[in-house]
Amino acid sequence: MSRIGKKPVPLPKNVTVTVDGQTVTVKGPKGELARRIHPAMRVAVEGEKIVVTRPSDEEEHKALHGLTRTLVANMVEGVTKGFQKQLEITGVGYKAEPRPYGLQLALGFSHPVEYRAPAGIKLTAPQPTTVVIEGADKEIVGQVAAEIRNLRPPEPYKGKGIKYAGEQIRRKAGKAGGK
Repeated sequence: MSRIGKKPVPLPKNVTVTVDGQTVTVKGPKGELARRIHPAMRVAVEGEKIVVTRPSDEEEHKALHGLTRTLVANMVEGVTKGFQKQLEITGVGYKAEPRPYGLQLALGFSHPVEYRAPAGIKLTAPQPTTVVIEGADKEIVGQVAAEIRNLRPPEPYKGKGIKYAGEQIRRKAGKAGGK
């Protein structure tokens, strides 16, 4: 049996879960998330925990068992604590400014780059060189972070660009000097 899949997901007091066919809806203080799960998997609320079961020991069902349990656990964690990613901007003149629609970034192009945040995502810039992405859905938070990083990925020679907080950039040596 899947080691992750067989662990029940603890349900905090301020979270409600409803299972309607293949749709699992989780409501909590940080918002509401809904997700369709694979038809073979069964999700049930038993008291103060959520249990995911699978129909057989086929390889596909074993893989889906752990995946489904993790997706449900991430939904519960998202509506209680939320998720956060941090990005760092490196480069002379590179900066981010919060706007009502999302972010305005100066990334060395001839024009400022505007990034519009999807629903449920909060973008902040505590410093001009730091961007914080917060939201209840782990998948969307990670996707937004990847999209912003992709606007100007870090380059290997000077390290300029947008990188995840704590990410190591492998640097390359530049051209060898004169004769």
